[in-house]
Amino acid sequence: MDAAWPAPDREESDGWVLRAASGVTQRANSVWPREPEGDTRQQHEALRAARLWYRGRRLPLIFQVFDDPRSTGLNAILDGEGFTRQSETLVMCRINGAQAADQPAARPAVTRPAVAQPGVEISTDPSDEWLDLWWSVDGRGGPEERETARSIVAGCPSIYALVRSDDGVPAAVGRLALSPTGEAGGSWGGLYCVATRPDARRRGHALRIMQALLHEGAACDLAGYWLLVTAVNSGAQQLYAKAGFRVVGRYLYRQERPKRHLTGC
Repeated sequence: MDAAWPAPDREESDGWVLRAASGVTQRANSVWPREPEGDTRQQHEALRAARLWYRGRRLPLIFQVFDDPRSTGLNAILDGEGFTRQSETLVMCRINGAQAADQPAARPAVTRPAVAQPGVEISTDPSDEWLDLWWSVDGRGGPEERETARSIVAGCPSIYALVRSDDGVPAAVGRLALSPTGEAGGSWGGLYCVATRPDARRRGHALRIMQALLHEGAACDLAGYWLLVTAVNSGAQQLYAKAGFRVVGRYLYRQERPKRHLTGC
């Protein structure tokens, strides 16, 4: 998941991965405590170092904390520091049963796309039309932030899908990021950026995007897929469940509250 949404500015320190991308998306601008365990003194020192790192980039200090017993100590420290809890997100996975568990974890090559669903355009680069639609639905910011977002979604080998409405205008898009697991479980793919134009929703476009990307993943011989969906988005969760995805974990973002300095009398 980290490799599939790469922050252009990152540093690893004492088991924590500090990530920054000019404020574009929480995931790319948060601390991933890869190793959340540690004694209290070490974690407080790491917290101070993280504050300085993000302060130097004029960004708020945010943690991406997974719902894992190993995170208990870190959560206690963040609770004591008054960090908020927000944007709870579910991790859903679908495993391809036909894939052997001992396949090598090599990064799959992105070559000529396989034949996809009729009417779904497949590419190995995010076109301007693809980026415009996704950014109009999920993006925050102007042209500079949009280009940072482009660097993120193009930061690892990926397959991009686009479907048009009857008038030829892009209606929905999606992305399949291809990343190795890093373990002896074969290569996996992550579904990202599934977005539908507001006036084109409830017409099956998102389902066609998903079917096309899963088809492409099968052509790459992927062992399985993951995706991320907010806990409040029940509609999307139902769509993904029908496609064979199941919840396997969750995380939330914990953000430091801004310090208010009193002024005047």
